[in-house]
Amino acid sequence: MTRVIICDDHALIRRGIRDTLADATDIDVVGEAGDYGELRTLMRQHSCDVLVLDINMPGRSGLDVLHVLKDEGNPVKVLVVSMYPEDQYALRALKAGAHGYVNKGGDPAVLVQAVRTVSQGRKYITPEIAQLLAENIGKDQETEAPHEKLSDRELQTLVMIASGKRLSDIATELTLSPKTVSVYRARVLEKLALANNSELTVYAIRNGLVGE
Repeated sequence: MTRVIICDDHALIRRGIRDTLADATDIDVVGEAGDYGELRTLMRQHSCDVLVLDINMPGRSGLDVLHVLKDEGNPVKVLVVSMYPEDQYALRALKAGAHGYVNKGGDPAVLVQAVRTVSQGRKYITPEIAQLLAENIGKDQETEAPHEKLSDRELQTLVMIASGKRLSDIATELTLSPKTVSVYRARVLEKLALANNSELTVYAIRNGLVGE
């Protein structure tokens, strides 16, 4: 029996994932968490084989959680299930230690297959991610898009600003000080050679980081 913990800040999404996995007789969902704090508590109370993890959460993002688990040497296998397209976060998630990446809009049967695959210690790679990996081989930094050179937190800040969120809202959601978020914003503008939030939003739309 594969024991699973689900971590997503939307209760309806958690319910959907739980219901999908409940149809598999070899998978047991042992707990649900809405943020990093709840996840840590759950993982102290229950041992699990697979963590189904969202990217965009309040406080520590899914990428932050991946880095923490990797630094701790935690053996749990992580399957990232995100609303973001593969070309935005899949490679970052895999580099941070994820065993697989699945889009929330995909076929529910894929989720079950992915959980089974990563529980065996194997990577779950969709054809889209395989293509990204192939294109990434041998790619030198000069050919990377500017946003690919951003840190995980800088990219998160870019996407949130381009989505129309104010710095104060971003600070609250990420549990950071407004000053810290301003620093991230300044770094993003400098690295992308942009002047203001309007240019930043146009850049994000043109590069498919947010919808129009």
